Amino acid sequence: MSSAADRAAPPNRGPLVRFLVLLVIVAVVLYPLIWMIGTSVKSPQEIVSNIGLIPEKFTPGNFAEGWTKFDVSFGRFFLNSALVSLLTVLGNTISCLLAAYALGRLRFRLRGVWFAVMIGTLLLPGHVLIIPQYILFRTLGWVGGDWPYLPLLVPAFLATEAFFVFLIVQFMRGIPRELDEAAVIDGASPYGIFRHVILPLSRPALVTTAIFSFIWTWNDFFRQLVFLSELKDYTAPVALTLFIDSTSESAVGPMFAMSLLSLIPVFLFFVAFQRLLVEGINTSGLKG
Repeated sequence: MSSAADRAAPPNRGPLVRFLVLLVIVAVVLYPLIWMIGTSVKSPQEIVSNIGLIPEKFTPGNFAEGWTKFDVSFGRFFLNSALVSLLTVLGNTISCLLAAYALGRLRFRLRGVWFAVMIGTLLLPGHVLIIPQYILFRTLGWVGGDWPYLPLLVPAFLATEAFFVFLIVQFMRGIPRELDEAAVIDGASPYGIFRHVILPLSRPALVTTAIFSFIWTWNDFFRQLVFLSELKDYTAPVALTLFIDSTSESAVGPMFAMSLLSLIPVFLFFVAFQRLLVEGINTSGLKG
């Protein structure tokens, strides 16, 4: 009787339904990227007439035209973006780590007040701060000067990204203070505790900071548009706007081709560090 009942029971379609639902979600999420890939190899006429994913006529010349369209090669814009992004990653990881260590592990007067002030800066939109920042950097002679990237890089080395400071502080609070006390018994100074205890265990938070700093800086458009004035100093996001000018003579095909190339560094950077990010989350930064 039981075997007959098992044969009569309907098959379990739950895994199949979940797979189909996930497949639909992935298709919806990836559709813009797939559409951009197809549009990057379409002719200007086909971009207007054909909204499908697959081009009727393959036009790889969009990449060559976009790369050499301006007086400055688009490769220069990529190098500018890489320089700004990597230095920002370096500045954010170092400065935010030091600030987080002071706010999260050291004891000094008004520490809670300074932490509250730092958290309060998260409530201010970046567009509100851009005008006083521009006035300040203009007064210092950093805008349009010989070092055009100073307005973009100096704040990163001064721990102005309160989000990353807060992220690392919260992570450090999960590290047992018994480790600090044991290091003090061994004769370690606050610097020694930071160097031999906090820094190695903070790698997951630092990797997260590096990943998001790189992605946000590489994709940043508004700040770079405000502070960069020379064509040779433009980054990739700012240079992409040059394909659409005020005379409506737009090079949409090359623009999509260069937009596609601009996604590659972000993708590679994330792939290179995602293993460390996942490993850090799984181990909570503590091994033993």
